[in-house]
Amino acid sequence: MKTANAIDIKQKRKATYKEQLAPLSDKRIVFIFDECHRSQFGANHDAIKEFFPKAQLFGFTGTPIFETNATAKQFEGEEGQFRTTEDIFQKQLHAYTITHAIEDTNVLRFHVDYFKPEGKNPPNPGEALAKKAVIEAILAKHDTATASRRFNAVLATASINDAIEYHALFQSQQEAKQKADPSFVPLNIACVFSPPADGDADVKQLQQDLPTERENNQEDPEGKKAALKAILAIYNARYGTNHSIGEFDTYYKDVQKRIKDQQWPNADFPAAKKIDITIVVDMLLTGFDSKYLNTLYVDKNLKYHGLIQAFSRTNRVLNGTKPYGNILDFRQQQANVDAAIALFSGEKSGEEARTIWLVDKAPVVIQKLDAAVTVLADFMQSQGLACTPDAVHSLKGDDARAAFIKNFKEVQRLKTQLDQYTDLTEDNATAIEHILPAENLQGFRGAYLETAQRLKQQQAQQDKGGDTKGDDAADVDQLDFEFVLFASAVIDYDYIMGLMSRYSQGTGKQKMTKDELIGLILADAKFMNERDDIAAYINTLKAGEGLSETAIREGYTRFKREKDGVELGSIAIRHQLAPAALQTFVDGILQRMIFDGEALSDLMAPLDLGWKARAQAELALMKELVPLLNKRAQGRDISGLSAYE
Repeated sequence: MKTANAIDIKQKRKATYKEQLAPLSDKRIVFIFDECHRSQFGANHDAIKEFFPKAQLFGFTGTPIFETNATAKQFEGEEGQFRTTEDIFQKQLHAYTITHAIEDTNVLRFHVDYFKPEGKNPPNPGEALAKKAVIEAILAKHDTATASRRFNAVLATASINDAIEYHALFQSQQEAKQKADPSFVPLNIACVFSPPADGDADVKQLQQDLPTERENNQEDPEGKKAALKAILAIYNARYGTNHSIGEFDTYYKDVQKRIKDQQWPNADFPAAKKIDITIVVDMLLTGFDSKYLNTLYVDKNLKYHGLIQAFSRTNRVLNGTKPYGNILDFRQQQANVDAAIALFSGEKSGEEARTIWLVDKAPVVIQKLDAAVTVLADFMQSQGLACTPDAVHSLKGDDARAAFIKNFKEVQRLKTQLDQYTDLTEDNATAIEHILPAENLQGFRGAYLETAQRLKQQQAQQDKGGDTKGDDAADVDQLDFEFVLFASAVIDYDYIMGLMSRYSQGTGKQKMTKDELIGLILADAKFMNERDDIAAYINTLKAGEGLSETAIREGYTRFKREKDGVELGSIAIRHQLAPAALQTFVDGILQRMIFDGEALSDLMAPLDLGWKARAQAELALMKELVPLLNKRAQGRDISGLSAYE
């Protein structure tokens, strides 16, 4: 597009670009266009072909333009016909369809929830619901769809006026919801649409791919500007930015960056700085990729390539926590979805393609969950054990432990998939609880993490030491533990501290026993390196003691420091070292995350050993210090430590 503008003499201020490109005009040049379904169907393409007559053009698109979905006509004499990708680029060199990409697991399948409002007279397909009803549904379903805000979403609206209205309504309805329920945490809502061009060449260029926005901005442009300024003011106040309409591109880039910032845990990048839902019209619905965007709310009519492009914003592969792209359609467009799948499915038939593109309905996945739990129960029974979390600790041998890991991971994978279904009924929820009660699930998660950590440590030792332990070791070596499946987006350090405080004070809705609190921690992978310490601290607390959250935090810090000191002191005594000197040595490593060999020599110097005896003493000390250092590093790498591992 920029190339086309550069060679357009009507762009007076860019005429110099055309002069610079002139020596290349008669050369054999190759142009490769990505997303060519949207960039090469207007004057851009014709301008490039005219200026570079010897050029060879290649186009890539996941949604080609066929006669069925063509919208722009080309004229030859008096006869008109729709332009297709074949018209523009001629010969098709290779076809790799979305069906192939899904089958190859290069992109995810889709879960589509066609929202049906209650009432006797629901709207017909394609008709809009009341915006307040849409927002109520989104607020009710968003945490489910996004795995408790681990991911974020886009709301596609039919016009700029709709986007403006949605932005205002979200603000008022969330304020009302928070007033009624102080525990409700409002969603961060952003809104982005292009301003009226007003002769701005950059905005005009941007709007070539934004047909609805270009058309909408012809009507009441001053009103659109005023609304966008108000939206920008709210955005600037929330995020501490200073964006303006005059530099719209920097605002647009900032919105995209904040959507992608969803990748960072809240501990590293606060939720208040992220975006939960971005309201759009045309923008972001094609070409934009973020692995942490998993949900599309649809309140606009979509067809063919526009529909598939919009849906595909959600289906970038991440890991087991993102099983599919989530679509919540508020316009009952199942017929349009089926038609789009049929058009872009390649050689597959419509029904066959649907089974590839779309995830199973909830009842089917519930049946699979039931089958997976049965397989787990049969395995435990084959080991002479009941299918309970406590029984996992009685498994004999690494083969049995590895089998448990494989079986329960499949259970958790299916549960993760169901947890993000926005269309579960009460009967569905009851069936899931009957198959796998929440208490059992949490207990099994804790047993999984403990068992997996044990096997992973063995696996690491075998990899580093080169020793194996027969068939068991080979089986363990093939395990993929996928700890991310066992880390909640909701339960973090702050959440746990808050629960401890409420337990101590004996107040709040979330009253938990000491055992329930400990169970919650043991079942979450984020606390794997700290679970024993937190559990031990919880056991020192007393219900009704009335400690504030600040006191809980300070108490835990003190408890951990004392516990760490005792642990390190014991090591110092065993190796005849001064406890203070060993503490300084360890603190220095953890502060810099670098193992210091010279500091180790200085630490050992007071023992006055010969070189051979000192080398043995260092190895004996480091054998105890390595696991301690790795634990206290909490997953971060300590440079240079691998020499002793």
